[in-house]
Amino acid sequence: MTRPRDPRILLKIATEFRGISDLFAGAVAALALYNDIVLDHYQNPRNVGILEDADAVATVENSACGDVLQLYLEIEAGRVVRAAFKTFGCAAAIAAGSMLTEMIEGATLKEIEKLRKEDVASALGGLPPMKMHCSVLAEDAIQAALQHYRSRAGS
Repeated sequence: MTRPRDPRILLKIATEFRGISDLFAGAVAALALYNDIVLDHYQNPRNVGILEDADAVATVENSACGDVLQLYLEIEAGRVVRAAFKTFGCAAAIAAGSMLTEMIEGATLKEIEKLRKEDVASALGGLPPMKMHCSVLAEDAIQAALQHYRSRAGS
């Protein structure tokens, strides 16, 4: 089944149901802003959780919107062997955290050091302009995790 992309159509459909709240109608319309890749990572996030034996941990926050991303990395021989995340935020923040973990598992530290917000947004098939800050959160998390790892390793 193909879902309508026009937020106005989704909003009209949502508000026609009896007893539906304005909040729910707005949430349905907001999801229409996202492509199928973003929605898939939001609805079925990969690698969610905490890695108890993580070699690097980072918690970053976007002070403007309140989104928080926690990133956990297990590193062996200069390569990310496992990555996990937890987030408190919108659909785009959850999708960005999920995609980020998929992008960095198996990558070397040098490779992930070069990862930028545009790479995460591109891997997600694009983000609406007002949601690009969610990919910034992913980039910030990588940099903070690398800094934590290096401080623990003494290098």
